[in-house]
Amino acid sequence: MAVLVKTNEGGMWILPQIEELRRRRHQVVVILPPGPGRLTVELRQRGFEVAESPFDFRVGAPSLRKLLGLRALIRRLRPDVLHYHLLASAFAGRIATLGLPVGRVHMVAGPLYLESPLIRLFERLLWRLDDVVICGCQHAADRYGELGCPPERRAVATYGVNTDRHRPDWLSPTPTPTAGLDYDPQVPVEARAKARAELGIAADTFLAIMVAYVYPPIRLVNRGRGIKGHDVLFPAWRRFRERHPNSHLLVVGGGWAEEGARHRLELIDRFGINADPGITWLETVDDVRPWYVAADVSVSPSLGESHGAAVEAGAMAVPSIVSQAGGLPETVDEQCGWVVPMDDIPALTDALSQAHTAFEDGTLTERGRAARRRMVELFDNRRSALTVADTIEAVAVRGRRR
Repeated sequence: MAVLVKTNEGGMWILPQIEELRRRRHQVVVILPPGPGRLTVELRQRGFEVAESPFDFRVGAPSLRKLLGLRALIRRLRPDVLHYHLLASAFAGRIATLGLPVGRVHMVAGPLYLESPLIRLFERLLWRLDDVVICGCQHAADRYGELGCPPERRAVATYGVNTDRHRPDWLSPTPTPTAGLDYDPQVPVEARAKARAELGIAADTFLAIMVAYVYPPIRLVNRGRGIKGHDVLFPAWRRFRERHPNSHLLVVGGGWAEEGARHRLELIDRFGINADPGITWLETVDDVRPWYVAADVSVSPSLGESHGAAVEAGAMAVPSIVSQAGGLPETVDEQCGWVVPMDDIPALTDALSQAHTAFEDGTLTERGRAARRRMVELFDNRRSALTVADTIEAVAVRGRRR
């Protein structure tokens, strides 16, 4: 089979899926844009074949010629199934394989694009070229249902999180059995103290964390605003901190590509982040686990996405405040987090206050444990990789019978 992804930098979430396919003795080739991106390097280190895509997933004068180049590459590889992630990859993969004897499996990383009436119009027709649409959250499956996709052609499999790698005691040996529901890891006091010391945060300070890349505004959705909700969190945090001055916000994440980096700088300037003693903004880090260990609550005020950072936070035993956007509400329940209306600054302020109250009365820790249990039970990416592999195999078998 072949996997098509439009980026060689992100997309690390494909790894457990293709590892499972290889474990089942399938040959996997990953088609990526040219260049030594992080994903390309990781795949080659793991022994996967990487093919460079002639199509660069940009619309322009040479696009048809490059699409024909992608079609020629796929014909040469002769996969039984082409498995594509992200919308640009789906458009390219569908068009490049028209008329070819290959199964098509589209996996929806995030449903935000379905908020655009124009894209919805196209996708109402184009999903019919897919044998199966694997939806990364139930919300995406519901949206494809609204476009006419029947239940048997829209499976649900979360991209999820590796709950062995993301656990508050990650510095200790991996527990056995892995990801067991009876395993209740404790936050190591030394690791928490070390991370807070690096930030200059006292032990009794309430620390909220937001982990997210800064993506540039998209014209077709959210009225041209950034999708992660930074412009919702910062004013809500200011209101909250006026009531609770012994609190600190840690934001982790740089800009995605040049446009995202520019938008991050614009946000820093607009909200006066550098002059605010209650906010620390770190650029993208190699390992976010120490910062989750330092935190008391995670905040995901997104305007649209799948499950986002809430699954990593939950696996690290950090409860989450999430917006009523996309698949985010699926990540929490009343025992482990809070759901607030999307783009609602007063509601987010109130949720932060509720989390602070739980911090003060000592019940926030139990919410974190409940979040950890929920991630292990519902969002472990190795379990969802089984669903993805089963679906791809079923498509391949149907193709051979035709």
